[in-house]
Amino acid sequence: MPTPREAILGALYARLSALPATTKRGDVLPERVPADGLLILRDGEPGEPEVTLSPLAYHYQHRAEIEAVVQGADRDTAFDTLCASIGVAIAADRTLGGICDWVEAEAPRPVDLLVEGAASLKAAVIPVILYYSTDDPLS
Repeated sequence: MPTPREAILGALYARLSALPATTKRGDVLPERVPADGLLILRDGEPGEPEVTLSPLAYHYQHRAEIEAVVQGADRDTAFDTLCASIGVAIAADRTLGGICDWVEAEAPRPVDLLVEGAASLKAAVIPVILYYSTDDPLS
């Protein structure tokens, strides 16, 4: 049985996988970006938890990241559509089926990246804050 942290990250990955872009988890950026765009979920950093003692609980604001990348002539529109679809997917169920207290994405900071001999990339890291509690910091 997965830990609560892994269950939450797995549920977020599953939600992103339902989008029209190619989705990976913790993978390297490939040499070619798929025509439908690319999302890479990074597990991120759980940070320091707040602790309550009765009952003992660790309350996290885990910062995961989604790398969103598109390439091609119409990359501005494709990037905007991809980011909006991420927002819709998260807003559809901010508790990921009840296993997370709250999921909230932050605004992307897009950059254009030149690729020699190919169409430019438009990419951004989209921080996603996962609020959850566990009874053990290793779970």
